[in-house]
Amino acid sequence: MSEARPWYRTEPTRDAILRAAVSMATVDGLDRLSAASVASALGVSKGDVAAYFGSRLELQLATVEEAARVFTEEVVQPTLAAEPGLAQLVAVCEAFFAHLERRTFPGGSFMASATLEMNTRPGPVGELIARFQAQFGALIRGSAAAAVDRRELPPGEDPDRLAFELNGIMLATDTNYALHDDPDVLDLARQIVHQRLTPA
Repeated sequence: MSEARPWYRTEPTRDAILRAAVSMATVDGLDRLSAASVASALGVSKGDVAAYFGSRLELQLATVEEAARVFTEEVVQPTLAAEPGLAQLVAVCEAFFAHLERRTFPGGSFMASATLEMNTRPGPVGELIARFQAQFGALIRGSAAAAVDRRELPPGEDPDRLAFELNGIMLATDTNYALHDDPDVLDLARQIVHQRLTPA
């Protein structure tokens, strides 16, 4: 006979479970995520988590989708609200830095850490992360191409190379900010982006 649930105990919501899962994954890694580990962090039973996610794979996929939703809300949407071209390039970098500055997740950018962790592991989780990263890369590249087309950058500017550079700056910023927790890292990143995107 199963133990009755105390009347004063509150069941965790699906949103609460996913918030905890995303935060944990940025620190401990997505591959270590399980119903048991999330339940332990929330102080609930494994069954409370399993009631929403029937398998570890379901939990991991839902965690990636939740992280993507938050990233879209905090980084992608502010970027799309800016005028296409140079303004969007500036906006995407600033939105990413602000995302880190708010410490939305304790381990920094979820997608950056998850990509490094899962890129050599075949399967639906890695494929979902790769799709999201490709979409984000296309957003940066499209903004760079628009800036060149609008003559906001030199005509010889290569949108693919510029997108690669800016993505690299953002990833380096994420790594160093998560490692050192130093606001000067964000200030330096903003200066580098400003210099890179200011026409000579």
